Amino acid sequence: MTLSTVATRYANALADVVAAPGSALRPLDAALELRAIADTIQGSVELRHTLATPAVPVNRKRAVVGRIAGILKLSPMMRNFLFVLVDHGRMGALPEIAQRFEEIADERLGFARADVATPREFEDAGRAALNGALDRLTGKRVRMRFAIDESLIGGAIARIGSTVYDGSVRGQLKSLERRLGAES
Repeated sequence: MTLSTVATRYANALADVVAAPGSALRPLDAALELRAIADTIQGSVELRHTLATPAVPVNRKRAVVGRIAGILKLSPMMRNFLFVLVDHGRMGALPEIAQRFEEIADERLGFARADVATPREFEDAGRAALNGALDRLTGKRVRMRFAIDESLIGGAIARIGSTVYDGSVRGQLKSLERRLGAES
């Protein structure tokens, strides 16, 4: 079974528990908690090694994860989910599980995810305007993830699934060039 299949299964299971009626944890909070623990573990080589090596007994790994969960003030539901990962030797998949969980939760909540490249950091007003435009284009609520692409002159490029919306200055110039070439 590939890592991505494993991550998807665990992410779906967590999404099912979080989405269940009466769940004490909202999907957004679960995503934040999952990302916090994944970032904490990824930030420490010793921690990653301790949780990944079979030489460390499961009860010691559980103690380490329990301690981290306490420090990060994770919910009991998330702590128990992490214990399941420890028990099944899947802590190494945690970063991918966190990413897949965010995607699955967004999908279930009706959000589209957009990867947006801009030449520099967008102001809040610019982000809101771009978000509104993408909402109208897709007919869905859009969650944007920004990346800086210094090769862009201006504007933005948004990728939602396999669709690319090129609002960059370079893209507009290429479009103008094609139109002018077609007219001659």
